[in-house]
Amino acid sequence: MSDENDPEPCDDCREPLTDALARTVRLTVDRSQIDSQRLCPECFADWIDRYENEMTPGSDESENEGSEIIVD
Repeated sequence: MSDENDPEPCDDCREPLTDALARTVRLTVDRSQIDSQRLCPECFADWIDRYENEMTPGSDESENEGSEIIVD
């Protein structure tokens, strides 16, 4: 049984979160929330690095076959 005072785990590494340092990443499309993650500072930094690598035009990551982003 978990104690109400136990910190929630990071959604990536599962380490306990400290609210003052945790970050929430929300993915929304057309104003509908698709995903939400609470991340520790290290996992948040990794998420930012992945985002920058995948979203930079001309990067190998952003041009993988089968991973198209279509915006209408």
